[in-house]
Amino acid sequence: MIPLWFNQGNRWRAQQFCVVILVKPMGSIRGAKGKIMRPNHHQFEAFAYVVREGSFSAAAKRLGVTQSTITQHIANLERSVGTLLLLRGRDGVELTPTGQDFYGLADRMIALSAEVTERLEGFNAMKEGRLKIIGNAPQPALKIIARFQRRFPDIRVDFGLYDWTTAKSMIGNRLADVGLITDAPDHEHWEKIHIESARYMIYCRCDHPFAKRAKISLSELEQETVIVPEKGSLTRRLLDHTCARYDISLNRVATMTTFPLMCEAVLQGIGVALFLQNSSLIKSNLCEIDIEEMPEAQDTSLIATKDRARLKLVSEFINAAIE
Repeated sequence: MIPLWFNQGNRWRAQQFCVVILVKPMGSIRGAKGKIMRPNHHQFEAFAYVVREGSFSAAAKRLGVTQSTITQHIANLERSVGTLLLLRGRDGVELTPTGQDFYGLADRMIALSAEVTERLEGFNAMKEGRLKIIGNAPQPALKIIARFQRRFPDIRVDFGLYDWTTAKSMIGNRLADVGLITDAPDHEHWEKIHIESARYMIYCRCDHPFAKRAKISLSELEQETVIVPEKGSLTRRLLDHTCARYDISLNRVATMTTFPLMCEAVLQGIGVALFLQNSSLIKSNLCEIDIEEMPEAQDTSLIATKDRARLKLVSEFINAAIE
């Protein structure tokens, strides 16, 4: 309440008035004619693809529009939300906390839109499209991709290798369509389909003193150079746990980033390698040896979020995996 003075019959009187201040809520902006402008599908689509592709230019290329269009959509969406969703940097984009909340919703919206479009078109094409596949080992992913592409040669498939921790996180954050992951956790929002089981093995050159052995103990490798994947991998996690359990110290460990590189290092005589059986088709001049302390088979599963698993592209990839 505020007092206002006014003149009445040459006498000044005070009256108390209540002042109401109207504030426009966040979540909408007004256009030129004063109409409320709410976020639209194109803005959410642009936002989702910037995150998935890693940059504004890549998202523009994926959607077949100009980069300025993507920039405008993101700016309008951020203006509607009332805060930044993305942080731009030299290495790409990074989600803000609010952006992380919105991304899951935006990606589910895109998946639902794709499903509706597929149903309206009667699943009749499979002549164009793109799948992003990730895995923590080359196999069995590459065998499934080859099988899928023989059926659908016009579909573009992007495949990336990541350590176990990163691959699991990418599926959880909806940054890939399908993952082929060893020892994948269960999740209420994921489809999880068992593909194969395999044990961890020691790989050495065929002229190595261990080559004729059927089984070996990790304790016998304490003076060997043991080649393993980088930190964050399932292999490192299980190896560290096993060594701690049996009080074994591996004194010389060499870290390699990819399975082909690990195999090449073995063939060059750098050391022996530890990884899952059948992880790579590079087998020439390599011998496999069972590990006494690691006899358990590890399951590799195909993982996809349930909404994406209903999409034609993803469902056909699943069919190729389980045939």
